[in-house]
Amino acid sequence: MKILVLADAESKYLWDYFDKKKLEGIDLIISCGDLAPQYLSFLATFTHAPVLYVYGNHDTCYADTPPDGCICIDDRIYVYKGIRILGLGGCMEYQYNGAPHQYTEKAMEKRIRKLGRQIRKHRGFDIMITHAPAYRINDSEDLCHTGFKCFRTMIEDYHPQYLVHGHVHSNYGRDFARESRYLDTTIINAFEKYIIEIDETALQAAK
Repeated sequence: MKILVLADAESKYLWDYFDKKKLEGIDLIISCGDLAPQYLSFLATFTHAPVLYVYGNHDTCYADTPPDGCICIDDRIYVYKGIRILGLGGCMEYQYNGAPHQYTEKAMEKRIRKLGRQIRKHRGFDIMITHAPAYRINDSEDLCHTGFKCFRTMIEDYHPQYLVHGHVHSNYGRDFARESRYLDTTIINAFEKYIIEIDETALQAAK
């Protein structure tokens, strides 16, 4: 299975210089946040693959203009061809006036607790989709780009095959890492675009 993951910057390769053939062979498209809803709607128009998304901290316009033809997986587990995908958008709270899609560590922990029944029902999850990274794994030291400690705990407790996030851009220099590893989990920074290939047979056998 080929999964196209996206975050933070609309790809000119896909949008400005679009050719439908560029999406051939893509089974699933997932946005990790901070992308124009029109961009996701555009991609959904030219593919039969489901387009999933979580909220980034700048996606406040989604309340009035949600991406057409796309599926929000924030605070839920979405199953596609047997692959369990958990969504937790948003970033660390850096504006103290109740800004949407910003959370303290305790608030994010509360969201995770609410997912407990779904996680038990599905016996875990295979891919964790977030906007912010996990604490000290691909994150930065400034408050806005600090990752969540509870995301590390999720990896430690459930050992998903992947955690895919955005929020940390390639132009941040030394803070940018496309791919990292923590325990049994591969961590992917989805900035702009990246393709993940999953061996579905091996994944099912490992459950």
